[in-house]
Amino acid sequence: MKPDTKGFWSPYVCGFLTGILVIVSLWLTGKFFGASTTMVRSAGMAEKLFRPETAERLEYYIKIQPGIDWQWMFVFGIMIGSFFSSLFSRSFKFTALPGMWQKRFGRNLKKRCVYAFSGGFIAILGARLAGGCPSGHGLSGLMQMAVSGYLSVFSFFLGGVLAAYFIFRKRSSS
Repeated sequence: MKPDTKGFWSPYVCGFLTGILVIVSLWLTGKFFGASTTMVRSAGMAEKLFRPETAERLEYYIKIQPGIDWQWMFVFGIMIGSFFSSLFSRSFKFTALPGMWQKRFGRNLKKRCVYAFSGGFIAILGARLAGGCPSGHGLSGLMQMAVSGYLSVFSFFLGGVLAAYFIFRKRSSS
């Protein structure tokens, strides 16, 4: 069954606009895309709010300087832009988790949330261990024609295909 794409933007237009956005970002901020440090900065801001003495002592927070910066605003902009895009395309629908998760993991919301949280945790852990996320290593690396960017994108796709295969493959009914 083919997904309904009426009202969605062309991926070619989106790719072109992403390239323009990176050029503007480089011109205005001198920075390429990246998003994974935003989670750590947000955690650091929460730590400063509730336990400032601990946040001031931790070497990691001293290094990253928790607070709102260009990258934090970039991620915030992605969320706001996605919300408005779904409103304008009339595709907005509030769901706890995607329908395909219910088909795969059953109707138990707690079970689906555990899987979703676990996947997100593994993704952010991997991004922090790798020193960046798919947008940082992938998009920005490819735009710089860096070998590491190509290796990253290949690895992301391979990991995604393998994960999708093992999570959503048909199981025998025996």
